[in-house]
Amino acid sequence: MKRTLIPLAAAAALLFGPSVRAQEGQPVPVPVVTVSANATTTVPNDRLHAWFRVEADNPGAATAAAEVNQRVAKVLAKLKTLPEAQSSTSGYTTQQIVEKGKPSRWRVVQTIKVEGSDFAAIGDMAARLQAEDGAALSGLSFAISDELRRRTQDAITQQAIAAWRTRAQAAAQGFGSPGWRPGRVTVQTGDGGRPYPMMARAEMQMAAAPAPVPVEAGSTDVTVSVTGEAILEPVRR
Repeated sequence: MKRTLIPLAAAAALLFGPSVRAQEGQPVPVPVVTVSANATTTVPNDRLHAWFRVEADNPGAATAAAEVNQRVAKVLAKLKTLPEAQSSTSGYTTQQIVEKGKPSRWRVVQTIKVEGSDFAAIGDMAARLQAEDGAALSGLSFAISDELRRRTQDAITQQAIAAWRTRAQAAAQGFGSPGWRPGRVTVQTGDGGRPYPMMARAEMQMAAAPAPVPVEAGSTDVTVSVTGEAILEPVRR
């Protein structure tokens, strides 16, 4: 982990919740403060997602499909040799291309995705697939694994709760209340979005000879937020 931030700035709104009965039987309004706080830490990305595109044009749709299927099978066989990587296919499309003055043709395209933690091996494989199999590298994306995200969230949850309690205590003091107790409190963790491909320059110009694709993993911020009610003790008159 690189750094941990605990921003305590939060919005506090004085509300009036249910009433309690004083000893003399008169209702006393119970002040309720809504407080928010969070804890954030930055961790290096440990997963690389790469997308490849295999396509073929042919006057016959069946011929184009057969060519794509054959090339995809070769690509998948090579990707399976990567250590601790998972590969899958998606985005299969068949389109008829009609241009004025030219015979119509069919274009078949299929997308292949691979993800893993060995960035160097995936980068080297990407160059090979482009040079040897004509599989265009259409995108790269970095993220953190679900396991690392959960571990990080567990590590900073107590920090976020402590930050919330500190803010609730400050709010109680600010309103002159002798004490407070928690009401409804929500702990939220960002699960992160699905990785999507960032356009790769490797797709624009395919390498003439295998060479590792340069990759820079970067980092991701993980945040745990706590929002809830601090029920203040009424100020004694």
